[in-house]
Amino acid sequence: MSRIGKQPIDLPQGVEAKIEGNTIVVKGPKGELKNNFDAMVEIKLKEEGGKKQIITSVAHPEELAEKTYWGTVRSIIAGMVQGVSQGFEKKLELVGVGYKVSVSGKEVNLDVGFSHSVKYQLPEGIEAKVEKNILSISGIDKQLVGQVAAEIRSIRKPEPYKGKGIKYIDEAVRRKAGKAAKTGAAE
Repeated sequence: MSRIGKQPIDLPQGVEAKIEGNTIVVKGPKGELKNNFDAMVEIKLKEEGGKKQIITSVAHPEELAEKTYWGTVRSIIAGMVQGVSQGFEKKLELVGVGYKVSVSGKEVNLDVGFSHSVKYQLPEGIEAKVEKNILSISGIDKQLVGQVAAEIRSIRKPEPYKGKGIKYIDEAVRRKAGKAAKTGAAE
């Protein structure tokens, strides 16, 4: 049995879920998310003592493919519930002399050591804020927030010698030693 898949998902106050066949729609104060899953996993809405829960199950829990998909579906639905109630956020830090970022509307403008500014167009449902040299990416879709943060980071990844570049706020950049100076005279 999937340990993750068999855990119920509690719906917080103000979050509603509607299940039609293999499609689930989750609405909350931050927005609405919709996802369609394979018929391998059965999704049910259960109400117990005034508390609503989403339950997932599979017909053959001993089969590896069904067991792994079961846990994946449960995790995706839990992410949808958290997204519409609290949202997700990733923070990126710009490290380097002269590196700066600005946001105007749906466009992020990055000055990261190139001869030109790099412009990144934000997709629908994603917001960006700047505080000094920290860029905050937020939204209700966990996958989309992570994808946008990864794409912006890939514009100038942190390099291992000086640590310059765009990195996640909690990322540790492994530093390398530079060239060692020659010691002693050659004979």
